[in-house]
Amino acid sequence: MIELWIPITIFAAFMQNLRSALQKHIKGRLSNGGATYVRFFYACPLALIFLAALWAVGGYEIPQANALFLLYCLLGGLSQIIFTFLLVYLFSFRNFAVGTTYSKTEIIQVALLGLLLLGDTINFAGVIAITVGMAGILALSVAHSDVTWKGLVTSLFEKPTLIGLLCGAFLGASVVFYRGAALALGDAEVIIRAAFALAVSLVMQTAIMGGYLLLREPGQMAAVLRYWRPASAVGISGFLGSVGWFVAFTLQNAAYVRAVGQIELVFTFIASIVFFKEKTKGLELFGVALILVAILILILLG
Repeated sequence: MIELWIPITIFAAFMQNLRSALQKHIKGRLSNGGATYVRFFYACPLALIFLAALWAVGGYEIPQANALFLLYCLLGGLSQIIFTFLLVYLFSFRNFAVGTTYSKTEIIQVALLGLLLLGDTINFAGVIAITVGMAGILALSVAHSDVTWKGLVTSLFEKPTLIGLLCGAFLGASVVFYRGAALALGDAEVIIRAAFALAVSLVMQTAIMGGYLLLREPGQMAAVLRYWRPASAVGISGFLGSVGWFVAFTLQNAAYVRAVGQIELVFTFIASIVFFKEKTKGLELFGVALILVAILILILLG
């Protein structure tokens, strides 16, 4: 029988894929900061409503927040924001594709950070799955850009590569911190721990990022409100994806969750064929096959 966290992760990956597509659509009307902010601003009220519904209708008791929980939420939120800004900065480099490829080492960094911060260990099957999945991700990255395997090695110490690795580190850190926040709430029901951690994290991110926009890009706050229809679609899909991620992180080792979550790349690959009629390369098919094999290893042996 498939464990519950696996279909939840696949759902979260699908919604994240949808959110990314909607975010790209709105980017022409907003700055990078504004397009990033809508995912927090419009998801935050939904997270608070969801939490309130679990308490009022579902009968769940709101967990007692503690200092460690709040610290993990803050660090997770900040890490996610820093990752976003680093990724945008990365695109300013001529050879940003190399750095973007290295940013996808996030899974390995999640495994290491999870072990160091939370004591999450990975069994042999998990190591094999993460390694196979990582190879698939790199294959897809190389196939989608002018990056070569040789270029990945020779560019190891260049600035875009280091920024890419930092991107992966901060994204990985946010994942581990969010799992740490849910675990810091003790043995309450999984759904209420995940909902509470999500709501608190989004409130923090909305306040931090909102303050930044007001100080550095004041016109963007008005634009975020003016384009509320497409922006709210980003918020809704982002909220649904975040609920899935937080529940999955609460149930399972974050490295395993992110490994299965790479099915998002498969969704993107399918969309490129079905909707955009793009031609496929042999390396793309190989990368997709490796990612699917990695997920099957986790389902059957992990």
